[in-house]
Amino acid sequence: LHSFPTRRSSDLYTMTMSDVTKSVLARKEDGSITLVVTLPQADIARLREEVVVKAVGEAEIPGFRKGKAPRNVVEERLDAAKIQEEILKKLLPPAYIKAVEEHNLKPIMNPKIHIQKIDKDQDWVFEATTCEAPPITLGAYKDKVKSITAKSKIIVPGKEKQEPNFDEIMQAILESATMTIPGILVQQEADRHLAQTLDEIKKLGLTLDQYLSSTGKNPDALRKEFEEKASSDMKLEFILQKIADDEKITVEQKEVEEAIQKATNPQERENLSRNPYLLASILRQQKTLDFLKNL
Repeated sequence: LHSFPTRRSSDLYTMTMSDVTKSVLARKEDGSITLVVTLPQADIARLREEVVVKAVGEAEIPGFRKGKAPRNVVEERLDAAKIQEEILKKLLPPAYIKAVEEHNLKPIMNPKIHIQKIDKDQDWVFEATTCEAPPITLGAYKDKVKSITAKSKIIVPGKEKQEPNFDEIMQAILESATMTIPGILVQQEADRHLAQTLDEIKKLGLTLDQYLSSTGKNPDALRKEFEEKASSDMKLEFILQKIADDEKITVEQKEVEEAIQKATNPQERENLSRNPYLLASILRQQKTLDFLKNL
């Protein structure tokens, strides 16, 4: 229905929820979190009244001036599904935020929403599935990385210095770390990879069936491939973040500004300026990779 912020912001949502709004939390073994939230009928009725009143004021019905048609005439023409959608748009975000704060959660992704109950004149119930950053044990990654980078520190007369193999370093830290990526996060990332692939297939003028036939894969195998890639990519990203945190690797504002100025053209410079936090994240990851290379 919409994007959900992970923290309350008075600039985003000013609607107050009823004190009887209830939420129940459940955690899965993989770290996925499910919140079952009840929306009180009192809030639903209040918002429905606001939606109907607004519709009556804006209605243009033959035989009546704009906004002057009788309420019952207007209500007969209103789409019940659209009214429900409008109510949910206004109730879901603040109700979700309230549940997150109630259970002291720190979600790292927008929730996957499933409406469980939406009966007339009763409380509505929705389910929000999300996750927090998974706990990570890095293990003896430094020893494994040092065994790889040691090769590059051996100077052989007459030969160029051998650079550390980044693929070997990444494999070493993946093997050393212990963590479980929440299934909901893997699914979201796999969906992104799949959507990107479908766009690329479409640009080539192929159908999905033609692509699968040419690669010798079936839909299940393709999905599994994307899920495995998503899991590996996410693990590596979390591990690098953990190493950066532990080693207190930071990025100064000056470094961000210098990176923006080094952009090759005005358009690229403008894009980087619009996303300074993303740029800082990329720079921090690069500094973390440099740290590993120099172990």
